[in-house]
Order: sequence, then C-alpha cells, then structure tokens
Amino acid sequence: MSESADSRTKTLNFNVGVLGHVDSGKTSLARALSSTASTAAFDKNPQSRERGITLDLGFSSFTVDLPDHLRDSGGQQQYDSLQFTLVDCPGHASLIRTIIGGELSEFSASFGATGVIDRWVRCWKWADLGHVWSWDPLHVVVYSFVLCAFVCLWSQYATTVTKKIKSVQMFRKPVSGAMQGDRVGVCVTQFDPKLLERGVVCTPGSMRNFYAAVISVRKIGYFKGSLATRAKFHITMGHETVMARVAFFGLPPVGASEPPSDTTPPPSQPCSLDTPFTFEREYFYQDQYVTGQREASPGPDPEQWALLEFERPVTCPSLCLVIGSKLDTDIHANACRLAFQGRLLHGFEDKGYAETALPRLRIYKTKHKEGQVERVTDDYTVIGRNLFKKETNLQLFVGLKVTLSTGESGVIEGGFGQSGKFRIRVQEGLCPETKQLLTSTSKKKVKGGSKGEPAHEEEPKTHSQPVSIHLHFKRYVFDPHKKMVQS
Repeated sequence: MSESADSRTKTLNFNVGVLGHVDSGKTSLARALSSTASTAAFDKNPQSRERGITLDLGFSSFTVDLPDHLRDSGGQQQYDSLQFTLVDCPGHASLIRTIIGGELSEFSASFGATGVIDRWVRCWKWADLGHVWSWDPLHVVVYSFVLCAFVCLWSQYATTVTKKIKSVQMFRKPVSGAMQGDRVGVCVTQFDPKLLERGVVCTPGSMRNFYAAVISVRKIGYFKGSLATRAKFHITMGHETVMARVAFFGLPPVGASEPPSDTTPPPSQPCSLDTPFTFEREYFYQDQYVTGQREASPGPDPEQWALLEFERPVTCPSLCLVIGSKLDTDIHANACRLAFQGRLLHGFEDKGYAETALPRLRIYKTKHKEGQVERVTDDYTVIGRNLFKKETNLQLFVGLKVTLSTGESGVIEGGFGQSGKFRIRVQEGLCPETKQLLTSTSKKKVKGGSKGEPAHEEEPKTHSQPVSIHLHFKRYVFDPHKKMVQS
C-alpha cells in the first residue's frame, strides 16, 4: 500500500512475477501491459541488450480501478486504485539464482506494518537496495524493494553515516510512505553513491547472522529426486544463496515409542499437523524427507522440519522464506531444480552452536539389537550371546531392559566371561515352557559305545527352536554423552 504525498489517494500494490522459458516473450508482455517503467525495466542493461536476453529483474507497473469486491471489503484501509507491479524475471536456466531472489523479494511473508515510525528514529525494518544512482552531487536515489514493515518520509537513513531522506517515490509518483512489497525510490541528500551498492538496509536487530537454522519444510512436487539427510543443497534465505547440509526430522508416530526400524517411521499417522516447532518436544530422526504418497495410505506429507548447517554465515530476518535447490543440476536436463521450501523458525547465532545449542534439539534415533539365549543357569537367570561385540563395553548396557522371544522381560546384569556374553536377570522368572524349550535346545555329548568309537551329540528335538533376545533403545543425535534411553 502506498499513500500519495497529499494523503488523499491510496493505492493497493500487487506484485506479479512474470516467469517463463527464455525467448517466450516475457519482457514484451511486460512492456505491452505497463504504463510506467523503472530504471531497471525492459532490459535496459547494456549487457542484456548485447546478448538479447533478460539478465536482471525488471520492474514496471500499471494501474486500474479498484475492483468492487476490494472496495466493499471494509476494514481499516480504504483504497482508491489497484497497482500491478510486474517483476520481469530472466528465463535462462543459468540465471535461476536471480529468479529465486526475485521471488523472495516479491512474495516475502507478511510481517505486518510497524505503524507510524518516529520522524527521526529509523528508516525501515528490512529493505532490498536494488539500484543506486546519482541525481546530482547533492542527491542520491536508492531504488528499494520494501520487504518488511513500513517506511515513512523523513526518517533517518542509517549506514556508516547518517543522512536525511528528502523524498520517496513509487513509479515517479511522490508518496509519504510504503509497505512491504512496494518498490520505491528514496532520495537521500548529500550522500556519495560510491559508499553504497546493492545490499540490505535494516533496523538494528532485525537482521541476524546465522551459522545454522531450523526450518519448516515442504517438498516441491515437481522435484523428482529424493531429499536425503546429510545431502547438500543450495539454500536461498533473504538475498543470499549458500550451500548447507540438511538433516530432516519429524514427529514421533502415534503409539510407537520404540519404532522397529532405525530411521524410517512406521506407516502410522503423525501425531498432528501444523504443529509449531518447540525445543520442548522430542522429534524422530529421518534418513530422508517422508512423502505422504504411500500405496497403503496416500495423503498429504506429514509435518516435518529440517536442520540446515551453512558453509558460511547467512544474514536474514526471522521467519523469512527459505528455498532449497539443486542448482548444480545440468541446466539442459528436463528437471525441476527447486527441491523444497519452508520458513526460518529458529536460527543459531553462536559459531559453536554444535556444542552450545544443538544438544537442546531432542532428535533421536531408535536402535534395535538381537541376540540369542545360550543357556539357563537357574529359574531367574539366562546367559545370552551375539548381542554385543567382544570389544563392547558392557557396563554401558547394564540395567537396560530386554525381552525374550518367548515373552519374558529381563534386565542386563553384566558381562559373562570375555567373549561378549552377558547375564540377564528375569525378575518374574522363566515360564515352564521356556525352560523346557531352552533345555531341549541344549546339545549333550554322549560317550561312544566301545573303545575308540567317537563321541556323538544327541540330536535336539524336532520342535525345538532358539530363543532370541531383543534390546530396544533410543539415542539423541546431538547428545554429547551418547546416552541410551528406554521408555
């Protein structure tokens, strides 16, 4: 929304991205529709004219009468006209970074206006500086895309020096203020244009440097590849694109405190949808992003999140839009390179976040070990094997619960010998059937009938079968102590 300088005319601005294949007529369409063009419209860049293609974002606009359904919608804001700002994007596949940046500028999430800002306090919360050029030695015009909050006339312009904003225009029309999504030209008095290039102007504290972040995540349907944990993606946040390693996690399935597999949730429904992220909840580690298109129960993707660990710090505001891409994919391949999108939910500003902050993130893996009962020592004790390696420190597992395939539950008491065997205490005692089964599986040596005749083993009964031991536990991925936890 922009308000003219005389405060009598209010215009509702609507941004429209013009995207398509190279040489499909996007710029020609924007030129035909527009009544006003900015300095960056219609391929005015000399390099664009030389190559015959759009290389940077172009901005132009046209205004129409406000439709009746918007005029009669009520509310606090009453508009007089509707302005469409056309953002002409490059069509060549190699310029997709510029296209993604344009999308983030146009369709950044609505944070709401901050209200009337004090005349000498601040300029804006967050704005993209698109182009800077000198009007005369005393005036510099900065073309900006307001991404968040509200800008008011005569506010303070903060860089390494403090200068006053003389006027603000939107497509050559003076305005007294602008809102998120508006593209405006800001005239700054007595300012050297060489001191400022394309970048971001913001209120102190509204932008942060993040070394890692937790985001909500949704896979883009046109992306055909899998989204694997520990894979690297190009992450676009704010106006930066950096490489990051991704780890996906989701809600624990209902009624499955100890899922049978290590990293793949069972085909049960998630606890809930649209659940806000919080450090107080436990989350389930995933080897990859889980889609809802299963043969048994197709449906929407379950609620999921991702941890992004950046190769270099990223500067961006809270709750900004996040796009994950595979920009290194062959541009001639017939494939979508945009992989997922989401919102920044929490950023880690400490360079040592892995030690100081990640332990708060309670993401766990489930583990399952299986061994066999070797023999019975008494009605309450059995000796097990093949559950641990010989070099395993069995003291770490003392006190953990195990279950026998015959139904009894027990606790690991400690090691037995030096070969990785262990002792299990069955508090309720072994069932008579279990004792008989374990006795029948024991092979006994029988002496030969005559001198020189070799001893032979008595064959076990045909109905006998080994009794297996099952150990389930979970470990938190970022727990520095790697403790084993059981429900």
